[in-house]
Amino acid sequence: MSRAFVKETAESAPPPERMVEDGPNLVTPEGLAQIDAHIARIEASMKTEANVLLRETLARDLRYWEIRKASAEVVHPSAEDTVSFGSSVTITRKGRTQTFRIVGVDEADASKGLISFRSPVAQAILGARAGDLIEAGEPLGEIGVVRIAGP
Repeated sequence: MSRAFVKETAESAPPPERMVEDGPNLVTPEGLAQIDAHIARIEASMKTEANVLLRETLARDLRYWEIRKASAEVVHPSAEDTVSFGSSVTITRKGRTQTFRIVGVDEADASKGLISFRSPVAQAILGARAGDLIEAGEPLGEIGVVRIAGP
C-alpha cells in the first residue's frame, strides 16, 4: 500500500510553530498598531474558543505575534530625498510604472502597494534618489526611480 495518502500526524497533534525571521523586525507605526490588533483579536478569541485544536492554533499565533512585538523596532519615515524604510516610491521597470511603500515584513501586502524592505525590489532601490537608474540583476532588470515621498 502506498503511504502517499496516510496521515502522518495524530488528530490531536499541536500545530507547528510559525517561523520567526532572523534580523531586525523593522515596522512602521502603523505596523506596530497592526501587531497590537492581532494580539488583541487572538486574546479575545481565546476567551471564547472551546475547540482544543483551535485554541492551540490561537496560542501558537499569539506566541508569534508576541515575539514580533517584543522584537519590533519602530522606524519613522524620514523626509530625506533618498529611498528608505517607510518611503513611498514610484519606479519604472520593464515598461511599467509602479508605486509602492516600503514597510516591514508583517505589513507587506502587494495588493495594497506595500512591499517588504527585504524584497528584492526594495533591496535594489534603498538609498537611491529620484532620477537614479539602478542596474539590478534579472529578473528585476533596470529600475528607474521616478519619485520619492513620505508615507
